[in-house]
Amino acid sequence: MTFPVVTRTIHRHIDVDGVKIFYRESIPDRPDAPVLLLLHGFPSASHQFRRLIDVLGTRYRLIAPDYPGFGHTQAPDGFTYSFDRLADATEGFIQRLDLSRFVMYVFDFGAPVGFRLAQRHPEWIAGLVVQNGNAYTEGLSAGARDFIALRPETEGAENTIRDLLTLPGTRGQYESGTGDPELIAPDGWTLDQHFLDLPGRKQAQVALAFDYRTNLERYDQWQAWLRKHTPPTLITWGSNDPFFPEPGARAYLRDLPDAELHLFDTGHFALEENLADIAPLIAGFLDRIWT
Repeated sequence: MTFPVVTRTIHRHIDVDGVKIFYRESIPDRPDAPVLLLLHGFPSASHQFRRLIDVLGTRYRLIAPDYPGFGHTQAPDGFTYSFDRLADATEGFIQRLDLSRFVMYVFDFGAPVGFRLAQRHPEWIAGLVVQNGNAYTEGLSAGARDFIALRPETEGAENTIRDLLTLPGTRGQYESGTGDPELIAPDGWTLDQHFLDLPGRKQAQVALAFDYRTNLERYDQWQAWLRKHTPPTLITWGSNDPFFPEPGARAYLRDLPDAELHLFDTGHFALEENLADIAPLIAGFLDRIWT
């Protein structure tokens, strides 16, 4: 009996300026395999890419870190939680691994982290896989706009954010907009909630929620970066995302008219329901652009 090849994945911590960043890395069959950096979203961590790593990890080098405040990464007391600081930590992580060129997968929070990195190091970016990672105002639902508009001084604002950090809120992000909720494994939201309930984690998420407005302030810069550098781009998008709806996917085509766009009848965590559709698209994309 012949069994399929199984991806070998290592799990490590690496110190970046006092932050112990946890990451997963596949071990491909050849040392010169294309590199795909996987930048996770909220409220998740690198574990959201486990199945994708299993499927593609023998052919490509997939690397997925946890940001400070997420997953297994350990940040010191006093760490300032902002998107600039998440990008700083991820930049240091990339430098510690001596990565000089990679395709970047940006999902949700991965987009503001990733586009900050792209601005700082355009030479690193061999291409983009964009999955419900927003960079356009039309990609924000009315609910997302209201949430981003919350300010620390507004009465009840922090409680509104903390309501999203509960188990029903976390589960809802996985199931909302899906075509078949029975295809969504409960492990993802259960593990996310475990990490959210660790000491200090919810306060970190409150700080990031209040800082999200800084991403909107940079949308024009990120769009200009896309027009200038025109990276090869694959867009795979859950059309029923309650936060980042379909217009956010189509907006990329203004600045990247040659981008490849695929829409799926699912929600925010598109890989959960459509891994079998998305993984081959990523593989084909990497094979086409990696030289």
